[in-house]
Amino acid sequence: MEHMIDSPVAVVTGAGSGLGRVIAGRLLEAGFRVAVAGRTVESLAETAGANPNALVVPTDTTSPASVAELFASVGQRWGRVDVLVNNAGTFGPVGDVDEIDVQAWLDTVSVNLTGYFLCAAEAFRMMKTQTPQGGRIINNGSISADRPRPGTAAYTSTKHAITGLTKALSLDGRKYGIACGQIDIGNAATDMTSGFAAGARQADGSVKQEPTMDATYVGDAVLQMATLPLSANVQFMTLMATNMPLIGRG
Repeated sequence: MEHMIDSPVAVVTGAGSGLGRVIAGRLLEAGFRVAVAGRTVESLAETAGANPNALVVPTDTTSPASVAELFASVGQRWGRVDVLVNNAGTFGPVGDVDEIDVQAWLDTVSVNLTGYFLCAAEAFRMMKTQTPQGGRIINNGSISADRPRPGTAAYTSTKHAITGLTKALSLDGRKYGIACGQIDIGNAATDMTSGFAAGARQADGSVKQEPTMDATYVGDAVLQMATLPLSANVQFMTLMATNMPLIGRG
């Protein structure tokens, strides 16, 4: 059995709400030291609570300088990073492609793709040079990384791109002991998915209720990925509400 670093260090982006808060909380419960990163310090503080192993770092993941400051803070506090959970994201504009505002498209790409790249690059840089070397990057993809919902060209394009980033990081990280995996989540109950229970637009144009699942299962799944020895990796995981319309969706 490979030795796990005592109290490994994780960075979770978008940790002020939704799945990011759930993931950060689960990692803290398991004994990780966790940097909770996001835009709103008050929300991050709520995620951290009074846990002494939590570090609140207000971060704009679309800003290279802000992301660099995040990882510098983690290095100064704990000297290394073992896990990055790239989670911060936005659903973006909805409509046919000719109806999408160009700036809204660019904003979605900036958060959902460039933000992941910036955080991965900083984590990769630390993981290459730290002792012991290596670490793990976990990208929050989506069911939309494989198949789209109607009217979501911006969101779907960025999530498909995350699959490519995950594969590239996996390949480039091999010689440094850096593993990268992706979790594609379907209908976890959060503020972002609250509309699905009321009715979601289907490929045939109809609107139907869709089942959701408890978001705590996502925290458990990410913890499972994060605690594997670096000789093993969950490359892709799909975690979804059992009866959501994925199989048969196209």
